[in-house]
Amino acid sequence: MMLPAGPTVTAPDGADVRVLLGLAGGTMAHFSLAPGAVARAVTHRTVEEIWYVVAGEGEMWRKDETEEVVALAPGTCLTIPLGTHFQFRCTAEKPLEAVADHHAALAWRGRSGVRGGGLGGNGLRAHVAGRGTTTSCSI
Repeated sequence: MMLPAGPTVTAPDGADVRVLLGLAGGTMAHFSLAPGAVARAVTHRTVEEIWYVVAGEGEMWRKDETEEVVALAPGTCLTIPLGTHFQFRCTAEKPLEAVADHHAALAWRGRSGVRGGGLGGNGLRAHVAGRGTTTSCSI
């Protein structure tokens, strides 16, 4: 699969989305926000996301039990857990671009029919302890 030439859809927050792959439980997509643009604040009620920033610069506001603003630059990884309020903006002269896994929240909470798991039976969710995480990573 190659990155589609144009947006597949516009997200509710206003970002251009190019869907890369999908399964019944979620999708992987490329998100792009134009220079100087600010996405609308949204809250996911049924899905969670894992982002990896590939180009541009910006900031993301996240609020759950706590509130924070995260700097976005190539190599930044972050999560948007279920119920987190978030908004992002592009602060660079080129678009802010990220690849994200957008999946149904129930799949990682033992309700998908999957049993066991190397992290106490709760799958990956136990590892992030229910809180949005941010890290720099490289591939």
